[in-house]
Formats: sequence, structure tokens, C-alpha cells
Amino acid sequence: MADNADRVPGSDADTMTMADDDGRAVGVGRPVRPAPADREPADRAPADRPRHPVSRRSPFYVGLVGAIGVATAYGLVQVLVAARQVLVLVGLALFLAIGLDPAVRWLCRWMPRWTAVTIVVVATVGIVVGFLAAAIPPLVNQASAFAGQLPHYLNQLQDHSSTIGRLNDRYHLQQRLATAVSGNGEGIFGDLIGAGRLVLGATAQTLTVLVLTVYFLADFPRIRQLIYRLVPRSRRPRAVMLGDEMFAKVGGFVLGNLLTSGIAGIGTFVWLMVWHIPYPLLLSLLVALLDLIPVVGSTLAGAIVTLVALTVSLPVAVATLVFYVLYRLAEDYLIVPRVIGRVIEVPATVTLVAVLIGGAILGIVGALVAIPVAAAVRLLLIESVFPRLDRR
Repeated sequence: MADNADRVPGSDADTMTMADDDGRAVGVGRPVRPAPADREPADRAPADRPRHPVSRRSPFYVGLVGAIGVATAYGLVQVLVAARQVLVLVGLALFLAIGLDPAVRWLCRWMPRWTAVTIVVVATVGIVVGFLAAAIPPLVNQASAFAGQLPHYLNQLQDHSSTIGRLNDRYHLQQRLATAVSGNGEGIFGDLIGAGRLVLGATAQTLTVLVLTVYFLADFPRIRQLIYRLVPRSRRPRAVMLGDEMFAKVGGFVLGNLLTSGIAGIGTFVWLMVWHIPYPLLLSLLVALLDLIPVVGSTLAGAIVTLVALTVSLPVAVATLVFYVLYRLAEDYLIVPRVIGRVIEVPATVTLVAVLIGGAILGIVGALVAIPVAAAVRLLLIESVFPRLDRR
């Protein structure tokens, strides 16, 4: 065969032909084109492409990244557990600031914000100081009276015909008292030290919440803007609308709860004054304070006042119990629906479940914030989640 190769006229441009000894063209198919100079073989990566030192599909790499993720999550959980008490105080202060913000904004119509915040804070502190001023003297007098009557009570413990003697025979009160004072009074001193620590801790926590509330209340417009800026710009108008409505519900609940508690305290004071039950001011303030706790607060307050009414007479105690039962019904079906129900709009079943869950998680603080949190979750479900589910 000849060494030269010619293309046959009229044939495919990509088909190579070769001439044989007789001059006939013999096609040998398409040629193998040489690879371009800048093309690398398939089994070799370009020289300028960076290579990862460890394959991301390697079991070692996957396990290492997974272990780092687990360690990070564990560390965050430990941080939250260690700071849970502080976080609860911060959340409570923010909750109170949101609740007091409507009153501050109302006062801002006639004065600067710092003046309005000062007035609201002074009024709140005045209420707390008034409660302490009304509570401490009766407690001191009651403790002094109990110390003076203690020998008489000890004599009655030995009298089996008296009420205290029968209680001693049934519950062994004298033995329990002797156990408490045994060991050179270590039990009593230990209880006193524990009570002192509890009082100091509660005082420190109250001051912390008060200071944080003042700061949050003063900077609440900027805090709200910061929260809204965390939302993407395209969804920010919707988030602002929902956030403002949630804040309005929390504020309405706090102010409405304070109003219903004030009604409970005033009603208690009038009842105690009419029936000459001791310590009317202290008990009315206690009822107003406990009534802040939804569902269970007013019930506990009624039980305490009824027990105090036993010191007057049994008929007065029964009448007091009936009074609180009727008041509880009036509060649940008349006062709360008119004062708070229009703002919160949470069904009674959801309210009860939310209070129980909040109390189980965070105690009294959880019970206080449970209802507005449930209202906020309900609003988010109605305005955002349910419409998306209905469109699918």
C-alpha cells in the first residue's frame, strides 16, 4: 500500500482513504484526532486545580466532622444549663418590659420616653415597697405574739381534750418539735441559715430583674428593631406585623392581669374589714400578688385567707370559703373574659394546658408567661403556618 493518504472526492470529509497497488481508494474509517494541547487526560486532574488533602467522602472525614458537631452541640447545651437561672431572669425582665411598654408609650404622648420610663418604674417600685412595708410589721407582731403564747401552746399539747392535744396525739407534734431542736439546735439553726439564704437570694434576683427591666424598657424600641433586622428583608414587613401584634398581646395580658389582681386585692380587703379578720392589708396584698399566677393563684390565696379566718370562727371561715369560690367563678367567666380575653383570645383548654406545662418547666415564672406565649404561638400558627399548609 502507498504511504501517502488522500481524501476521495465527494466522500465524507472526516473519512481517510489510502490507495492500493491498483490505484483504487480504500477507506479505513475515521482517523483518531489528536487531543488538543490544553486538554489533560481523563485520569489526571489539571495541574492548577486545588486538591483537598482528605477526601470528603472518606469515613475518617465524615466521622471527624460529625464528632465536632456533636461536641459543639453538647457544649452549647452545657452553657445553657449553666446559665439557665440567669436566662430565666433575663426572660422575665424582658417579659415585664414588654408588658409595661404600652403604659410607657401612652405617657410618651405628653413627655419624653425617659420621663415616662421613670414614672412607670417609680410606680412599680412603690407598689413593691408598699407591700413590704405592709407585710413586715404584721409579721413581726405575729411572731412576737406567738413567742408570748408558746408556753400556753405547750401546755395544751399535754391536754388530750383540747384541739391541739388531739392533733398532738394524732400527728405526734411534740416529738417532731423535739426532733427539730435536738442536736444542740442544729436543726433550727440550719433552717434559719437556709431561710436567710433564700431571702438573700430572692432579694438579689428581684433587684436583678428590676434593673434589667429598666434597661429593657428604656431601650425597647431599639431592641425591637434589632429583632426585626434578624428577619430577611423580603419577609420583614410580615414579621413586623406579626411581632407588633404579639407584643400587643403580651402587653395587654400583663396590664389586664395587674388590673384583675388589683380587683381581687380590693375585694379581699373589703371582705376582711367587714368580718373583722386580722391583718386585712397584708392578706389583701398577698391575694393580689398570688392572683397574678393564672389558674392556681387565686385558689391558693383563697385557701390561705380561709385558714386565717378560722382564728375568728368556723362560720366566718366557711363564709370566706364561699366568697372565694364565688369570686373565682366571677373572675373566670366575667372579669377575665372582659379584661384579658379580648386581647389574648386563647381558649380555656389551651390556657390550662399552657399554665401546667409552663409551671412544670419554669415554676412560677413559667406559669406567669405561659398564657402570652400560648397566644403568640396561636397567632403564628393562624397567620403563617396554617395558610401554608392549606395551599399544599
